[in-house]
This record gives sequence, structure tokens and C-alpha cells, in this order.
Amino acid sequence: MPSIDIHVLDGVFSKEEKADIILRVTDAFGQIAGETIKSGTSVRIHEVSSGAWGYGGEVLTTAAARNMRERG
Repeated sequence: MPSIDIHVLDGVFSKEEKADIILRVTDAFGQIAGETIKSGTSVRIHEVSSGAWGYGGEVLTTAAARNMRERG
């Protein structure tokens, strides 16, 4: 069945927010793929260490990612 992997920086999302992400991604996928596929969908959140991820040629840190979230 489908496997969805999401990578985020460590310390940006709370435990509750990660659970919400998992539920919402599973629901969104199920709306398109159907309930049978949804029930077998695996969603994993991988937390990457601060400073070990780049975006647009810039190294991201947890602090920078939090700032991005605050800006919306």
C-alpha cells in the first residue's frame, strides 16, 4: 500500500502537530485514492537535524524554519 514520507527539521513541530499532519495527509490521500487505499496508507515523519538540510542553496536551521512558519 502507499507510503508517504515527510521530512521536517527537528524541533519545529510539536508532537500534537505531527499527529495532525499524519491524520490530514492520510485523509487527503484517502479522498483521492478511496477508503480501501486510505486504510493501508503509511505516513512517516522524519525529523532532520538542524543545519543538515538546505533550501534554495541556503542551510536551514530549526530557528530559520520556525521563522518561516511564523511568517506564514
